[in-house]
Amino acid sequence: MANIEKFYYDNKIVKAFLYATIFWAFTGCIIGVIISLMLFYPDIPEIIFGHSLNYNNGIMGYGRLRMIHTTTVIFAFVGNIIFTGSYYSLQRLLKSRMYSDILSWINFWGWQIFIILSWITFLLGINTSKEYAEHEWPLDIIICIVWIIYGINIIGTILKRRIKHIYVSIWFFIGTWVSVCILHIFNNIELPISLFSFKSYSIYAGVQDALVQWWYGHNAVAFILTTPILGLMYYFVPKASGKPIYSYKLSIIHFWSLIFIYIWAGPHHLIYTALPAWAQMLGTIFSIMLIAPSWGGMLNGLLTLRGIWNKVRKNHILKFFVLSITCYGMATFEGPMLATKKLNSIAHFTDWIVAHVHIGTLGWNGFMAFGVIYWLVEKLWNTKIYSKIYANIHLFLGTLGIIIYVIPMYWSAIVQSKMWKGFNPDGTLINKNFLDSVISIIPFYKIRFIGGFLYMLGMIFMIYNIYKTIKKGEFINDEVSKTITEKVENEEVNFHSLLERKPIIFIILTVIVVSIGGLVEIIPTMVIKSNIPTISSVKPYTPLELEGRDIYIREGCNGCHSQMVRPFRDEVVRYREYSKAGEFVYDHPFLWGSKRTGPDLAREGGKNTNSWHLQHMYDPRYTSPGSIMPRYPWLIYRKLDISNTLLKMYSMKKLGVTYSKRDIENTYNYLDRQAVFLEQQIYKESPEIKKQIEFQKKYYGNKFIPLKDREIIALISYLQRLGTDIKVNN
Repeated sequence: MANIEKFYYDNKIVKAFLYATIFWAFTGCIIGVIISLMLFYPDIPEIIFGHSLNYNNGIMGYGRLRMIHTTTVIFAFVGNIIFTGSYYSLQRLLKSRMYSDILSWINFWGWQIFIILSWITFLLGINTSKEYAEHEWPLDIIICIVWIIYGINIIGTILKRRIKHIYVSIWFFIGTWVSVCILHIFNNIELPISLFSFKSYSIYAGVQDALVQWWYGHNAVAFILTTPILGLMYYFVPKASGKPIYSYKLSIIHFWSLIFIYIWAGPHHLIYTALPAWAQMLGTIFSIMLIAPSWGGMLNGLLTLRGIWNKVRKNHILKFFVLSITCYGMATFEGPMLATKKLNSIAHFTDWIVAHVHIGTLGWNGFMAFGVIYWLVEKLWNTKIYSKIYANIHLFLGTLGIIIYVIPMYWSAIVQSKMWKGFNPDGTLINKNFLDSVISIIPFYKIRFIGGFLYMLGMIFMIYNIYKTIKKGEFINDEVSKTITEKVENEEVNFHSLLERKPIIFIILTVIVVSIGGLVEIIPTMVIKSNIPTISSVKPYTPLELEGRDIYIREGCNGCHSQMVRPFRDEVVRYREYSKAGEFVYDHPFLWGSKRTGPDLAREGGKNTNSWHLQHMYDPRYTSPGSIMPRYPWLIYRKLDISNTLLKMYSMKKLGVTYSKRDIENTYNYLDRQAVFLEQQIYKESPEIKKQIEFQKKYYGNKFIPLKDREIIALISYLQRLGTDIKVNN
């Protein structure tokens, strides 16, 4: 006996996330364009702030803006489109309103508050330095709470569903939720120096921290930028095309193989580093294996459109989807190739990685999101798009923007790698000065900026088009739906279709499959001492050096400078002895970096004088003509805050750093003694600096801050320490 049941979908929450997606997408793009402009026009902060740049506390620092850009794109733009698409599709796939309207709105406002707090904290220099996970511990807790609320809402909706089977899109949403929970929690275990301070230190150190971070960092790409977007693909591509997904069996293989293999691939970000060789090997093997499930998903999406390519040619939404899936195929082919040792030795630390990442974010994530946005606006406002011409202009500008963005970055990478590795017949480096390679690629940065600007211009057309579409439509608040429930007896089911009826078992199995790779790679590095051999000459940082390291982190310096000399002939000649695992046992967090916009700093100690570093931070173009590094004059004028130094020392000791009782008791004496020594060295090296400081003393009177008490002294102490604990080749 059939039973007709009437209920309502919640479209209001979908609309809220949709608006947030559009806002943050455009905002993230603007920040991206600004920082790409700063790479060849580093004087932008001076134009904005003028002389007050000396006292603005680094609010426009490049490193801080870069963190804002990545967080806005990943968590704000992509995060909100995930919520938008999943809240819309889940209700229709499960024939049920979301489990709780209250939880839906807590999810919405909690996520937006987290993003706004990220902006505030990053602008203030509050961050952990860990790529894609720079948020300090209070924000990590907010992320965790909001994500768990999202999961409760998903699971609650699944449990009250009116459909027996859970569709493939929901598998990917479940896989995303489970994996992000695991990754976020374990990567962000940190020790706050105080419950009343934002400052914390990762509980992992050096090699261990690097492995855990890139286990997280690579899989943030996997389970934030990939699996949930695949969930959207599996729902919206069939909906927009009017055809079912090409292969159900391929969907099963795609899902389980992808979530199992992806989690192993993180170490490919650390090839040729101090990470144990066996972990690097596993990262390479599983990265290459990733091609199969990734391309399986790509083919499943594209083959869904078989036989209707004439419709694709006329439908702007399907065009976005096709280009998105194509970019997914390109990125997921390139990623495994970059994980091979030969190509990694050429591409790592270069702009090739920038191109690779932006094919994924601008093409795969961006175009899929735009297609979903166009589709949802028509459905939610019960109308047709205002202008297909504007939509096609958006598509054209976006595609052209991506091409103009990535091609110069590939070209730039080849130039960088060739100039870094080139030798003369006599065995000397052709380009001994790293700055030569920087100056050579500035034209590519200018072209890249044009590409990013075109992509942003396309978004402006989209926003106007969406606005006009909404104005002529009528929003459907609570969309009515009817479903027929009936009892089906003697239905034949296979194992997977049976599993689809058991969501709790499905979730548990997902947890197991996702956890295997991480456990196998991380546990041995934590418990087997031989994986991280110690070096007796490596000592903990002094209090002043520790403060300097925190300033280095605050300014996001590791976004442009690596601290990892790989065992290549050119790197050893340029930077001296290659890096060893035991050098980093006191580094909470590690600072190996992933990009060399500037030279590696692992062996920076003693290379330049103290006064050189001071002048370099005040104006890099004074010491290095042609440099694209922005100025950091506030470091020269700001007083070093040492109110938490003792707490930092205590925290480090709790994490296993071998500070003695005497070290702790004499923290401030040691700090002052080293600061005075550096001040005297600078005055001795540069009498001109001494004259300037003496003039400041007369000018500022009671407000004068002695040079020894300024932030620059702490930063110099840290830079001069780098690489000096072990014997290096001269």
